[in-house]
This record gives sequence, C-alpha cells and structure tokens, in this order.
Amino acid sequence: MVKKIVLATQEKSSLHPRNPHRFRYDFKALTACCQELAKYVAVNKYNNESIDFANPDAVKALNRALLKHFYGITDWDIPVNYLCPPIPGRADYIHYMADLLASGNGGEIPRGEQVRVLDIGIGANCVYPIIGSREYGWSFVGTDVDPVAIESARKIVEMNSVLHGKVELRLQPKAADIFTGIIKPGEQFDLSVCNPPFHSSLEEAAAATKRKLHNLNPGNTGKRAVQNFGGQNVELIYAGGEEAFVRRMIQQSSRIPQQCKWFSTLIARSEHLPAVYKSLEIARASEVKTIDMAQGQKVSRVVVWRF
Repeated sequence: MVKKIVLATQEKSSLHPRNPHRFRYDFKALTACCQELAKYVAVNKYNNESIDFANPDAVKALNRALLKHFYGITDWDIPVNYLCPPIPGRADYIHYMADLLASGNGGEIPRGEQVRVLDIGIGANCVYPIIGSREYGWSFVGTDVDPVAIESARKIVEMNSVLHGKVELRLQPKAADIFTGIIKPGEQFDLSVCNPPFHSSLEEAAAATKRKLHNLNPGNTGKRAVQNFGGQNVELIYAGGEEAFVRRMIQQSSRIPQQCKWFSTLIARSEHLPAVYKSLEIARASEVKTIDMAQGQKVSRVVVWRF
C-alpha cells in the first residue's frame, strides 16, 4: 500500500512563512526598482495601490519588478503569448520543497549547487530555477519540448550573471517523454518539480481563461482571453489534461526510481488526486505526500513521491 501523508498549511489564506511575497505588494519599492511598472499602478476601489491583473502587460511588468527586487534578476522577459506565471505561488512550491529536503537532512535545508533539481517544463520564464537558485543556491536542469521556450530561458540565464553556472537547459525531443531522453545514465537529482499542463483541449483552456477574466473584471466579455493570459498550447494543453500528464510522469519515474530522491508535481484540481494516488500505488511508490498550498482564494497542492 502507498503511504499517504497530508501536510496542510495552518492558514489556507497564507503563503509559506519564508515566502517574501506573503505581504501586500509594496508598489513604491517595486516601482523604484522597475520604473516601467509605475504606469500600470493605480488606486483601486478599496483605496489600495494595485494593477489591473487582466492586463498582460501590467502583469509582466509586475513580474519583472518582483524578480528584480527580490531575486536580483535585472533582465527578464518572455516572448509574446507565453505563460507569465504568478511569482508568489511559484515561490511557495520551492519553499515547501526546501522543507521536504530538510526532512531528510536532520531538519536543515540543504543549500548550495550540490543540490540538483530537475524542472520539467521550465517554460520561457525560467521562474523555478530563478527562485530556487537565488533562495537556496540550488542548481537546476530545465527541460521543455518547446525550442522557443528553451531559447527564452537560455537568454534569461545569459543576461543575468547571478544565474551563470546554476541552470542547464535541455530540449526534450519527444513530447510523449518526460524523463526519458533527459536524465542521463547514472545522473542523480535530489528533486524534480513540475507545473503540468492544466487542460485537455484548446476549448477547455479558453473557457477557463474567460472565467478567470470575468472573476477579475465582471464586465469583461472574454473576447480577448487568449491575448490577456499568455500560454502556448504545450504549456497549457495535453491530451487527457493534467491527470493524464501526471500519470505518465509517474509511470516514467518508476523506470528511474533511484536517480531522483523525490519526484513532485503541482496538482491544480483536487478531483485528479484519486487517479494520481492509484497510479502511484501501481508504480509501487514507497512514500507519497500531499502538501496543501494556498494563495488568497486559490488552493492547490503538490504531490511528491519516492521509491
């Protein structure tokens, strides 16, 4: 039987205690280090400074400011229509994984480049390696099936000296493969991280984006859904959706059980958990943990396993 342990956060509305983004955005500090953000900042109906989160240019400018202010990333950009990730939530994932590694290290978070992390689907934004390397000094191998995403991530690394020697990029030549063709014989990793494609079709992705836009701005008709929230098909869509992708990941991880100490993935939809647990049981994972995370009203979780 697979051993399941659920580690819930004490407050569903709070971010990880080490997450520097758990407080309100300090727009004065952020605009001071990234002046382009200033034109998007305005006082909202609650009398707080904020941006229009339905505006992709504003969101990109906010990300650029956050990455510069908190992580020393002076040059960051992504191609048009590529995924612009929420930095606070991505940071939460990394900090909880640090706790996971600490649990097998006498309670102390292992730091330094000897800690090797595999980022499945690094995307054009390179965010997980940025946060993990800057916060803990970890080294990363980032993979993706999209050559444009790999080239964008490579440019981010090249343009920021603090990332030099910390991030290696590998193109996955086969979309059906996740670990196969990426992890070399005898290669060892301490952890793998993944933000899997959420949707099973373009129609499903568009509908979800329209709902998101409506929640941000009830008057929005959703006609500009694709333009307002970036994401290439390979970033958002996979045949069978999130559940199918993660099940394939589990299957392939069982072929390299000793080459990675902990495998992990985000799970956006709780209804996918039973199938994920079943796949882990079939794969004979020796230990499985589900770590709950929350960012405001948004709730997600990370499933981790090992053999």
